[in-house]
Amino acid sequence: MLAPQFLRSKFEAALPYADYVASGTPDQQAMWKATHSRVSLSASQRTLVASFNRRVNVLVSSGLWCGDCAHQCPMLAKIEEAHPAKAGSDASPGIRLRFLNRDAHLDLADQVKICGGHRVPTVIFFSEDFEFVSLLGDKTLSRLRAKAAKALGASCPLPGAELPADELASTLQEWIDEHERVHLTLRLSTRLRTLHGD
Repeated sequence: MLAPQFLRSKFEAALPYADYVASGTPDQQAMWKATHSRVSLSASQRTLVASFNRRVNVLVSSGLWCGDCAHQCPMLAKIEEAHPAKAGSDASPGIRLRFLNRDAHLDLADQVKICGGHRVPTVIFFSEDFEFVSLLGDKTLSRLRAKAAKALGASCPLPGAELPADELASTLQEWIDEHERVHLTLRLSTRLRTLHGD
């Protein structure tokens, strides 16, 4: 089980998005930056994320070398940019996103295996006080559908190929949906409502 003290220690050891990307090779940084430059939230998506009035902590077990991470993690960064939590307070509303290298933190990766494997990215959502809420890993549904169509179909994509615009948009929406689901779980939590008096 992902205990709050364990999640807190991993979160404190993790890096913000820009620092994490900067730790990669020039080729890795270029892959991540290419997706980041293509992703933008719509006005309604930004308004939704900006309405979050609970802290959503997000920890990503990732690999800079991973194509799925390079395609999806910049989306997580754009979501955080729409409503970053203020530094210095665990309870300030918004999103705080951090990244860990999976291979350097196998003690975490071992606890969040998907289908028996160390998948990346694996995204762990938890409350302001580091109580586990949700885990989503490897790929969103749109990414899984696209991967299945390519891997099980007549052709396969070139490694590192740019995501088609429609797949990019649907994957971004699914990540936003998961952030909203987690936020609503936190917002409706009896424990947190008692704590915040709302």
